[in-house]
Amino acid sequence: MFGRHFELNEQTMTFIEELGRHMPGGFFIYKAEGDEELIYVNDAVISLFGCDDLEDFKAHTGNTFRGMLHPDDYAAVSDSVNDQIRMSSEGMDHVIYRIIRKDGTVRWIDDYGHYTKSDNFGGIYYVFIVDVTGQYDPKERNDLKEQLISEKVRSEQKDKMITALASDYRSVYHIDLDRDEGVCYQPDPEDKDQTAVGMRFPYLKRFKWYAEHSVDVRYREGFLKFIDPDNIRKELAEKQLIAFRYLVHRNGKDYYEMIRMAGVRHAADREDHIVHAVGLGFSDIDTEMRDQMAKSQALREALVAAQEANRAKTAFLSSMSHEIRTPMNAIIGLNNLALQNEALDADTRQYLEKIGASALHLLDLINDILDMSRIESGNMILKNEAFSLRDIFRQINDMVAAQCENKGLNYAGSIIGEVPDNYIGDEIKLKEVLINILSNAIKFTDAPGNVDLIVERTAVFEDQSTLKFTVKDTGIGMDSSFLPKVFDTFAQEYNGRTNKYGSTGLGMAITKNIVETMNGTISVESEKNVGTVFTVIIPLRTCEKPVERKGSESASKITGLDGKRILLAEDVIINAEIMKKMLESKGASIDHAENGRQALDMFSSSDSWYYDAVLMDIRMPEMDGLEATERIRALDRSDAGKVPIIALTANAFDEDVQRSLQAGMNAHLSKPVEPGKLYQTIGELIL
Repeated sequence: MFGRHFELNEQTMTFIEELGRHMPGGFFIYKAEGDEELIYVNDAVISLFGCDDLEDFKAHTGNTFRGMLHPDDYAAVSDSVNDQIRMSSEGMDHVIYRIIRKDGTVRWIDDYGHYTKSDNFGGIYYVFIVDVTGQYDPKERNDLKEQLISEKVRSEQKDKMITALASDYRSVYHIDLDRDEGVCYQPDPEDKDQTAVGMRFPYLKRFKWYAEHSVDVRYREGFLKFIDPDNIRKELAEKQLIAFRYLVHRNGKDYYEMIRMAGVRHAADREDHIVHAVGLGFSDIDTEMRDQMAKSQALREALVAAQEANRAKTAFLSSMSHEIRTPMNAIIGLNNLALQNEALDADTRQYLEKIGASALHLLDLINDILDMSRIESGNMILKNEAFSLRDIFRQINDMVAAQCENKGLNYAGSIIGEVPDNYIGDEIKLKEVLINILSNAIKFTDAPGNVDLIVERTAVFEDQSTLKFTVKDTGIGMDSSFLPKVFDTFAQEYNGRTNKYGSTGLGMAITKNIVETMNGTISVESEKNVGTVFTVIIPLRTCEKPVERKGSESASKITGLDGKRILLAEDVIINAEIMKKMLESKGASIDHAENGRQALDMFSSSDSWYYDAVLMDIRMPEMDGLEATERIRALDRSDAGKVPIIALTANAFDEDVQRSLQAGMNAHLSKPVEPGKLYQTIGELIL
């Protein structure tokens, strides 16, 4: 009826008055904002209130809609009207309330209203009312009165609850997305540009203005996207609450703020599954954000410090490994050389053999401690290389069978069912896992006893296989109370064996860490004085290309190195002497360089193919072995890129091996060097 362009002037007022005069009931128009000022009332309304004329009516009601209603009914009626208008697509409402006439009598009014917008007055209501007092008997009127009172109480409770819930917000708004209209419910006392409570305003226009004038430019685009009605509907279709944090510049201050929105009704509760209106609140989160940013900065700094500490730990472990292995190489090497003396008396030989066994055991303990430290610092690296499972199986069987035979134990190793031979993974780590478990089984099993290794494939999918390794023994077993601790660091069940054999209690912890790093599992079952069963399950990728099988007789084929000239780069004189004696005993001729630079000079000044191989220490003064190797490989001569260069070093970690290979070396041997391994490696490369 009265649309957006409704305008009060002489012509329209004449029309309104003529229309109102012929209406059977009361008709009035009032502003939706502010004090709800009346724009027009017809004579029927004035008569209904028992007033003499318009001026008398204005004096009685204050010329406002609020002044027309019974004071006890206004809150409930106002809430009902607002709720109905929000829910109605037509902007219609219907309420019943009381009025107080000029003579003090109370009448019941039936009210039908319609909300619309106008260019001149903003939101307006035009209302039709009828006196329905006679339609209610006293009981009904009392019931309706009680209903209004109850609605008023509920309204007050709702207002209190909203106030309590809104205490976390600087300001609160109701936004009608369909009408692009906002209403302020809780104002910001520090905002001079704040829209007054109850006043309606264009939502997007006002909030875009806020973005341009207050939101930091770095956050502005995100803010504008967040407040876009289409984005709001999309986000609230899946979430009950959405929020955006940003920096603002207001009143000469910079602080962080958060805007949060929730649907007045959840999308899932509506037939069209679309949010049409939202509750919106602004919160000051400056303290929270700055605390969070400070904590994030502290975490970043802590991460950097941890990474630096980790690097320092790795460097320390590498250095410790080198420093410990260097004298161990001398002890074990000199002991081996001494045992080669056939003139030794029986007692001296026995002493030397015990020294050698103790030195090897000490080396095992050192390796365990260093390995566990590296695992805990996250520096264990797995290789992904093709390997033959049957090669590993054969090597383990040869070693374990010999150990079991020496102790009087029966050993059986078997592969059950169809198990492919070739896989991609870390051959050395897999072998370490199985040897650790088998060594424990041998250690804690007395003769006559049994140790068994069983391999089987339990699952296959495309190129992935799941292998199950079972190690059984008939040893002393473990108490059930100790089983949950068997994989803990330094865990040992005291039974007299630990003192007899010596142990760090790290073997099973290292084994478990390796298995889990390989995405596998390890479990144990044991019964005291019956035996123990370890089960390892590891997924491996099958390799289609056949892997070249390693010959078991490589070392035995090397009977001598007669006529072979080897350049040995070693800065520790005693280690150089040991290596020279070991190689000379096989007929090789040795030239010794005390550092990498001297080794480079000796090689570059020699004739091509003068040297059959180079044994290169890594840590040396003046020039290390890695740089010396790179420079040798870069020489412009026929043998520079082909001569075998073997790392012979106390640097024994996986990344040390990688660095050696990347520098151009052909192999990497860790000190203390096993003579058989040394001869085998040289033989494979030069013979």
